Amino acid sequence: MTFPLETYTARLDAVAALLADRGLDAAVLTPGPDLRFLLASAIDTHERFSALVITPTSRRIIVPAVDAGALRDGIPGQAGVEVVAWTDGQDPHGLALSGLAGSGRIAVSGEMTADHLLTLQSRGVTTVNATAVLRDVFMVKDAAETVELRRAGAAIDEVHRQVPSLLRPGRTEREVAADLETLILAGHVSVDFIIVGSGPHGADPHHDVSDRVLGHGDIVVIDIGGTLDSGYHSDCTRTYVVGDPRPDQAEAYRVLQVAQQAGLDAARPGITAGELDGIVRDIITEAGYGQFYTHRTGHGIGLSCHEEPFIIAGNDLSLVEGMTFSIEPGIYVPGDWGARIEDIVVLTASGCEPLNGTTHDLVQVAEMTEARS
Repeated sequence: MTFPLETYTARLDAVAALLADRGLDAAVLTPGPDLRFLLASAIDTHERFSALVITPTSRRIIVPAVDAGALRDGIPGQAGVEVVAWTDGQDPHGLALSGLAGSGRIAVSGEMTADHLLTLQSRGVTTVNATAVLRDVFMVKDAAETVELRRAGAAIDEVHRQVPSLLRPGRTEREVAADLETLILAGHVSVDFIIVGSGPHGADPHHDVSDRVLGHGDIVVIDIGGTLDSGYHSDCTRTYVVGDPRPDQAEAYRVLQVAQQAGLDAARPGITAGELDGIVRDIITEAGYGQFYTHRTGHGIGLSCHEEPFIIAGNDLSLVEGMTFSIEPGIYVPGDWGARIEDIVVLTASGCEPLNGTTHDLVQVAEMTEARS
């Protein structure tokens, strides 16, 4: 899926203007989210060097000759990007740097592999992280991107609505994850991740899945995400309980709900990312659970599942309308249990719009006859 051509030309123009404003000679951007955003290109040339080279006055893409045809016929060619093909034995890094004027300061993709980065640096250029330099272009989503992120949110919500039917005593985390994979692929083209953290595994925020068997009273953290055909991502966490929670768990979860809602209420243009993190974190800390909240409050999302802005202590970035990110506090008691609530939100002129709509309650799953699927 691609957007109208003018979407990509406007993005390229914005990057060129930003380079001129920052006094940079070029951006050298390798395959990945950068090229998907700027050229609708998911090209993968493996170990061979490919890069979109944008200067304040020009734009070209250096690619192996075997991959050049599709780019000439696609968005790059239509947007006026010169396609420069190279064959094995030529010097593609030299082609990327040829004709650059100025001080030799270039911005490079954060995902550029070390072999290509070191080769460019050996040619005498000074490199800076393009992610930090170009974030003003990437962080603020336009209307078309927001549509895709809403679509992603709706797709992952549909999966969460079916989770209660999957959580039965006697099933393993791995069996639940297999069902979740099928459900995610019904609304996405690929699965990004599946976390099924039951009982003590829920206390590990990045637990994957295991052969642990679900039992009575287990709190289960389900964090799932996938990629749409447009390349945009979903990401949503909900927490469930098989049967009834313990009183201490119910109270801690109540605090978590209050904190997450406070984040939704506070998210608006003008607040800094660090301030937003603090509002959420302070509620959990003041209730006595601060030591059990062990990660940032959120991350940006778009063509990357994790990107700027990062909602983290000390980040003085002022949030603006159109930024899209998660608000996802958690409480994790080592060796016992854990819980997390995560919504993706887009900032509006006066607040935020959550892109996920399923309940934030600790969903109690009615226990059925123990069974293996």
